Amino acid sequence: MPAPPGENGSLTTFPCFATHSIFVAGADYPCDFDHVYTIQEIARFPLILLERKASSRLYLEKYFLQNGLHLDPEIELGARSLLVDLATIGFGVAGVTEEFVTRDLESGRLRKLRTDFEIPARSVDMCTLRDVPMTAAAEQFVHFVKDSITAK
Repeated sequence: MPAPPGENGSLTTFPCFATHSIFVAGADYPCDFDHVYTIQEIARFPLILLERKASSRLYLEKYFLQNGLHLDPEIELGARSLLVDLATIGFGVAGVTEEFVTRDLESGRLRKLRTDFEIPARSVDMCTLRDVPMTAAAEQFVHFVKDSITAK
């Protein structure tokens, strides 16, 4: 198995932001949004997840397996937007990345299920090849990204 990016020394990485996996449902979904769900209770919902090859799906599955549970989704999709759409109309509980559904949460289209567990955050990093010179455009892009992150 190849080493993760940055571990073999050929990449320089710069952390950009963290992402968080959460579970959401449409505002009218028949569940108790005030209840604090256990990991076992979440696993029993009709789950809507990304397809098996998606990295966020693999991350969710790994977390549940580490806690002795197997995820068996009702629906598997290839597009994040479909997760939101199907959860909104009541097809089940979707496992999503919180940072990608903020507008839906703020508008009330989706509601976050409270849990007694927290899936560890993942880091989105920018990577560049250590021994390969960057083009002028690539250098400008790297500076732009770093400046926009440090300005926050």
